[in-house]
Amino acid sequence: MSDILEKIVATKKIEIARNLKQLSLANQRDQAESNNQDAKLKPRGFIRSIEQKIASGKAGVITEIKKASPSKGILRENFIPSEIAQSYEKHGAACLSVLTDVDYFQGCNDYLQQARAACSIPVLRKDFTIDPYQIYEARAIGADAILLIVACLELNQMKELESCAHELGLDVLVEVHNAKELDQALELNTPLLGINNRNLKTFEVTLQTTLSLLSSVPSNKTLVTESGIINRADVQLMRDNKVNAFLVGEAFMRSPNPGAALSDLFA
Repeated sequence: MSDILEKIVATKKIEIARNLKQLSLANQRDQAESNNQDAKLKPRGFIRSIEQKIASGKAGVITEIKKASPSKGILRENFIPSEIAQSYEKHGAACLSVLTDVDYFQGCNDYLQQARAACSIPVLRKDFTIDPYQIYEARAIGADAILLIVACLELNQMKELESCAHELGLDVLVEVHNAKELDQALELNTPLLGINNRNLKTFEVTLQTTLSLLSSVPSNKTLVTESGIINRADVQLMRDNKVNAFLVGEAFMRSPNPGAALSDLFA
């Protein structure tokens, strides 16, 4: 685990302990299960939305709503999640990814709720999920999917968290950075596999990370390439290699019109 990831996970444990004192696990679970009975809040089908885009010949793009990052600082001063979500949906996004981590990404749960309420596409809660409490919390705030990062979890933890998510109707995106992590990710049931092109130790980004792991990804997985998609040539390189799902964040967050930037990149 990289130093920054280790630090984030340590902070996350403190955050979970604090939240448990404010709202018990049982109450959080009740809220999550209640949302599944609400027509407006029940899961929208995150993986299904991506696969439908790909089946129609388009790229399945998960567009990120992210205010800041530890390495880049503030990405967007005029940060209005509802407007960003509407802009993305209008310009063809398959799904949203909303950062909810407070301490390192200046996110919050309210941002996810605002974004989801403003559109009809599914939303991933992008956070550092290490405990079942966060799964119930994700569904309680309306998330349709959660992220599991192999670099900060043991295999038995991931299996437990995936099972918990699936019981609630949540889809799971499992994220890897290298071949060793990929081997672990393939032990899970989720068909959605993300390859992050960012090196967690150096923060360098290279699309070669995705390309080098392609041959090890089974055909029954939907592969998402994450980080480093900057221009149309990057998109074409991935699509030429039959990678048709993308998670793109910073490139859009820095644009005056995120949706228009999406249209331009994937035109």
